[in-house]
This record gives sequence, C-alpha cells and structure tokens, in this order.
Amino acid sequence: MFRRILVANRGEIAQRIIRACRELNIETVAVYSQADSDSLHLRMADETICIGPAASGASYLDIPSIISAAEIADVEAIHPGYGFLAENAHFAEVCRSCKIEFIGPDSKTIEDLGNKARAREMAIAAKVPVVPGSDGPVRDEATAAKVAQEIGYPVMIKASSGGGGRGMRVASNEPSLLHGMRAAQAEAKAAFGDDTVYLEKFVEKGRHVEIQILGDRQGNVIHLGERDCSVQRRHQKLIEESPSPILSPKQRKEMCAAAVRLAKSSGYHNAGTVEFLVDGDGHFYFIEVNARIQVEHTVTELVTGVDLIQEQLRVASGETLRFRQKDIQVRGHAIECRINAEDPAMDFQPQPGLITSFVPPGGPAVRIDSHCYSGYRIPPNYDSMIGKLLVHRPTREEAIRTMMRALDEFVIEGPKTTIPLQREVLEQGEFQKAEHDTKFLERFLSAAAPRASGPSAGVAESRA
Repeated sequence: MFRRILVANRGEIAQRIIRACRELNIETVAVYSQADSDSLHLRMADETICIGPAASGASYLDIPSIISAAEIADVEAIHPGYGFLAENAHFAEVCRSCKIEFIGPDSKTIEDLGNKARAREMAIAAKVPVVPGSDGPVRDEATAAKVAQEIGYPVMIKASSGGGGRGMRVASNEPSLLHGMRAAQAEAKAAFGDDTVYLEKFVEKGRHVEIQILGDRQGNVIHLGERDCSVQRRHQKLIEESPSPILSPKQRKEMCAAAVRLAKSSGYHNAGTVEFLVDGDGHFYFIEVNARIQVEHTVTELVTGVDLIQEQLRVASGETLRFRQKDIQVRGHAIECRINAEDPAMDFQPQPGLITSFVPPGGPAVRIDSHCYSGYRIPPNYDSMIGKLLVHRPTREEAIRTMMRALDEFVIEGPKTTIPLQREVLEQGEFQKAEHDTKFLERFLSAAAPRASGPSAGVAESRA
C-alpha cells in the first residue's frame, strides 16, 4: 500500500479521496489554486501546496506544476479524481515516467477508450451491442448526409474525444445535420483540441444506465451493479439512483456481463464505468466508457457497501481484488442529487459568490459530501457543483420520501441552487413511476416555464 499520495483535484472529490486515505493510514498532499485557498478539503490534508492562479489551465490542468508538487512532497502516487486530468492519457504517462503511480487505468487504455469512435470499435469486437451508426469518424458533410440517410433520422452527432455532453447535437433532417455537425466540431475543437465526430442513430425515449466496474492488474474484473442517470439536462446528470428501476433481472445480467466483457477485452484495471442507453423495448446499446471514478460513484457505495476510492488505492498499489463477483450484493435503493450553484430559472446560469448560511440535512440514511460551509465563497472558475446529497433506504419509494425530506431540510443561503427544482422533480408522477427518460427534465422545464415567477420561485429564494 502507498505511504503518501497527492490529490490532483479540488472540492468534494478531493475531500472524499483524503477521507479514504486517512482510513488506510495514507498521508495526503492536497494541491490547490489561489481561488481555493479556503476550501474545506485543505484542512483535512497532511500537506498543502499552491500550484497556481485561479484559471484551471494554470493550476489543476498544469501538468508540470502538479508533477513538481508531487516530487517536492515525495509522494508515491497521484489520484486525479474526476474531471481535469482524470482521463488525460498524457498525464498518466508522465506520472509513470516520473516513477509516480497514476491511480487509474494505463495511458493506452485511457487513450483508446477516451476516443469514442475507437471505443465503439472495441465494443463491437467484444460483442457488446452498439447503436447503429457510422463506421468510424465522419470527415465531411457529404459522408455525414449519406450515413444519416442510411440509418434514418433523428441522428446524434458525437465528438470522438472528451465528454460532459460537449460536442453533441441531435439532428432531425439534413439541414439540422449540417448545422449541428459544424457546431459540434467547433465545440469539440475548443473543448478537446479534436474536431473529429461520428454519427449514431438517436434513440428516442431512452434511459441512461451505467455499470460500475472494478479491475486489478492481474486481469480480474467485477461489476458492482448499475446506476440510472436518466434525469439530466444537455447530457449533464442531475439525479442518479441505484438500482435502475426499469431493468429486469435478465437485462441486468446481460448488461453487467457486457460491461465486464468489454473491460476484460481492453485490459482495463482500476475503477471505471460503462455507459449504456436502454430503449423503450428494453434493448441496450453501448454509449461510452468513463475511465475514472464517477461523480455518482457514491450511489454504488451505498447499495454495495464497497468503498470504491479505497479499492482504487488498493488495486493501484498492486493488490488483487478483494472481492469476487458473488461477494457483491446490492441492498436497498440509493438516490443522489447533485446540488449545483445554478439558477434553473435563468437557464442554469452559475451562481458564484458567498454562501451566507449552509445547513445540511441529517437523520437516518442521509449522506452529504460537500466542501462548502457557511462563509465559503464559491469561485466562478470551476464546475458549479457544491455538493452531493444521498439517501439509502430499503425501497425506492422510501428513498424518494427521505430525499424529499432531506431537500426540504437543506438550507443554502446566498446563491441560488438546484434544490427547489430537484424537489419538484421527485414529486412528479412520471419520476415516481419510473416512466421518465433522458428528455424528461427538458419536458418538465418547458412545461414549468410559465410558472417561473410563481410559488416555486419563492421557494428558491428561501431555500437556495
């Protein structure tokens, strides 16, 4: 096991990693930008090192600065968390060339799976179902139009690199295809430095279901069940739950087996997620692999009892998986709400600034992961998520009720947050009956727009 690691991230995930390390008696070094000098996770680390100004490109994305901090602090490994450099193959390679272990897959695996077109090819080779689409990247508009005509509209234009919903567009006809392709290419180029795109058939009324995998360097791979992440806007998840309320035992078994099969065929080790789209007829299709720990990994932790961060640390240090597949049991139902400092009434505009009051909920079955507190100032430079609220109950119905209660208790004064919206979503019959799909939130927001200045706005003022 490692003696000392560097946490190359910020906010709640940095806090989460430090807690896991402390329980394993691993010393931690937290790096931070000038904008994060008052973040809560810094108080928990054994050592802190400022790596640059607020801009992420000059701090959390600055590989030389992070490597220098790691060498100065004499660490054995770096945990990248999620976002920033977590899926940067070059960073993983630099770490290992400097004799510092990168807590994640190897650079070749990250590179292969990070390219969505290449990942699709690997899925096909592993006999994992994929959505009908182009055979590799689409280089020009004429080819795109031909492919779209063959597979049928609507189609999804997807960037080969990156994630987070950037470089993605839905096209329902040829004019929207050509316009969407240009927009997706420009967005992908700006975000990832790669304007390569490919096409897939757009699955209407689809559900977003992902499988958590964990592998070691000895070739062992297991799954830890699935998460349903269908409540999302513009491909950004807002509410996640486990297990998925729509899967039959047969579907669950087949999806989990497909995820493990793909992971083994790619030589995957450490934690990762294989994402699928499930259509209205119950057919599932491969979307992508996230070669890192996910924001929503905590949902899986609650239903399985497995500390995924600790397991990441164990397998990265060379240990064999402690669990066999038969040891993994899913118990009860967990729901997570991502609490973002955003104003849903203003197209989810970020809300940086001072938190004047921060009173998280409590009681049985409630968990809050957050780096924020009363008096904390949310910087404008990074992701708007300020915490994750989770509940775990024996049934989905009980979990929904507990989450509604917890959201009612959660007081955040200063910035507006997504709490009032999430509370309303949980009340909807479509969600409670598990009849929602990935477009549910967009439909709900469109229907709720005329009420934007009504009673719910008052709730937002008082609760958020």
